[in-house]
Amino acid sequence: MNRRNTLRVIGGAAISAATLGGAGCSAELPPQALVAWQGPGDEPDLRRWLLAHAILAPHSHNLQSWLIDLAEPGVITLGMDLQRLLPQTDPLSRQLVISQGTFIEVLVMAARQRGLRALVTPFPDGAFGPQGPDTRPVARVQLVADAGLAPDPLFAQLLRRHTNRADYAPRAPDAQALAAIRASVQGLPVQVGFSDPARADAIQVQRQIAMAAWRTELVTPRTLLESYKVLRVGPDEIARHRDGLSLNDPLVRLLTAVGLFDRSQASAPDSAAIRGQLERFNASIAATPAFFWLLTADNQRTTQLAAGRAYVRAQLAATAHGLSMHPLSQALQEYPEQAPHFTAIHQALGATGAQQTVQMWARLGYGPAATPSPRRGVAAHLQPAA
Repeated sequence: MNRRNTLRVIGGAAISAATLGGAGCSAELPPQALVAWQGPGDEPDLRRWLLAHAILAPHSHNLQSWLIDLAEPGVITLGMDLQRLLPQTDPLSRQLVISQGTFIEVLVMAARQRGLRALVTPFPDGAFGPQGPDTRPVARVQLVADAGLAPDPLFAQLLRRHTNRADYAPRAPDAQALAAIRASVQGLPVQVGFSDPARADAIQVQRQIAMAAWRTELVTPRTLLESYKVLRVGPDEIARHRDGLSLNDPLVRLLTAVGLFDRSQASAPDSAAIRGQLERFNASIAATPAFFWLLTADNQRTTQLAAGRAYVRAQLAATAHGLSMHPLSQALQEYPEQAPHFTAIHQALGATGAQQTVQMWARLGYGPAATPSPRRGVAAHLQPAA
């Protein structure tokens, strides 16, 4: 094998490890990309203090498509940044609406810390349809002082909450942790599910679906390129964008510099990069001890928002008990190539009704320490004043 091909093979493994390892990041990230995780400090503007916490919520592909309008005093209006969508992998923007819900829930929790009740009105000008988002707001959040409001104990986990794509320990989550996760979403219109360690057959079915769906996304050129579009390679790109998936591995940086990792072209299905990612992902899934999911009775936009609120609460509750979560979004996506896996996972998780929808499905287990994902900062999300 010549030197160039050897570098491709080694590089494929490096890209795989960087993409799937840790929290979706690789090697040490530039400090300026992680400043938001230090918290707002003594930020004097109350709404900006709240927003500094809300931007730490999980978001699909780490796109951070939250757009904020502060024109109305005492109100935070949330919209969708139409430049930050996923038309290939999330054509109905269901996952992006869920990501708006995670933001709303963290905002509500932050408000409670400051003795404020956050009154949330979803889609105050009407919800957009299945064709996708428009300029109408996703939510209007009015802040009202309430001295008797108790802080939410889950808020204490916010700075520790990270998506963890690493391998998990081969032991099932304990019953107390699962009960806490279930209790965390009480009152929201979701049904929580966990894989049963005694049902090895059911766990194996889920593993096979996850592997097949991941392969479909990797070998479908347009969906792979959508992920490549938000890959940030090297400290300069990571610090400049502070979003997406960060790869700072020295070998990946070298491959990019010499043109052996071209993000403008979809990798061939039999390439080292694709084979490496499949092998690494499959090994991680095969060792996953448990799965978690959220099921809803319908798939309305307001329900999707509620699912996002439930998911971040569940993840914070898991964090409090030393557990990690890693969403498996591929099989839940609504593009044609995923249809067989979409049907399979809905059947496997009991979503057999006409409108029942699996909104979130995730690996669950005890993982190593995870690295935070970059955040763009509050100012990047503010709509310019009219």
